[in-house]
Amino acid sequence: MLKRRFLSLLLLVALPLGACAQSANQWIEGTHYQLISTPIRTANPDKIEVTEFFWYGCGHCYNFEPMISTWKKALPEDVYFRGSPAAWNGPMELHARAFYAAEAMGILDKMHMPIFQALNVDRRRLASEDEIASLFAANGIDEAEFRKAFNSFGVKSQTNQAGARARSAQITGTPELMVNGKYRIDTRAAGSQANMLKIAEYLIEKERASLGS
Repeated sequence: MLKRRFLSLLLLVALPLGACAQSANQWIEGTHYQLISTPIRTANPDKIEVTEFFWYGCGHCYNFEPMISTWKKALPEDVYFRGSPAAWNGPMELHARAFYAAEAMGILDKMHMPIFQALNVDRRRLASEDEIASLFAANGIDEAEFRKAFNSFGVKSQTNQAGARARSAQITGTPELMVNGKYRIDTRAAGSQANMLKIAEYLIEKERASLGS
């Protein structure tokens, strides 16, 4: 009898704990992430796309960078990751152009963290082309080549597209993630930056299932 009572008590304690563990793994649309009313065209329709909306001057983005950098390296072959710099004002637009210029020159891996560091650690404003060119030159990049890329039609066009993408996704802050042009994830709703990545993984699986991959 005592043994039966003890087992019953264990079940009563275990059930709520199990229910909590289960609910923690259930990400709810409208609560933990948002459905984008009009899906946004992705760069590669053959892959599941994860987009990070960020700004080089955002301290939260700076702190998120090591985490997401490690995470994206482990993404499977059917997932495509891309950064999309936010450009809500003049200085942010310059920083977005710096991103796309570095990408066009094939030096994004080299310049990505120095730009973050300049704004968040060194407290440089990088509020002009000259300031940004000086940063690139200090990191061994030919200044003339940088200015050529920075002022190119392609870089300006990509910056404009990034702004339109953020507006279409109704981005309200940075960092935020978008999965396959359909779902938006922000830190506040997710609860943490780590949860943003967990939700992204959940939505990648959701998209993979819907595509029959």
